[in-house]
Amino acid sequence: MVNTNISNARADLYKLAASCINYNDVINISTKDGNVIMLSEDDYNSLIESLYLAGIDGVYESLEEINNTPTSEFIKEPPWK
Repeated sequence: MVNTNISNARADLYKLAASCINYNDVINISTKDGNVIMLSEDDYNSLIESLYLAGIDGVYESLEEINNTPTSEFIKEPPWK
């Protein structure tokens, strides 16, 4: 996470935005009234999707079950071939 104050963020806005987009950096911008977090749109969308999935009962259990399933149990060829 990159920390900066609002004055430096204003001067380096393009550089900070590029850093978020290209390197998935999260920028913590401090102001006298509180802090602001800057992140890429892709990271934001991923976060929102994760929060949505976390709200559905059984999702994590299903993922854990799939993760623990041996690869030999997966079908290698589609049944219609």
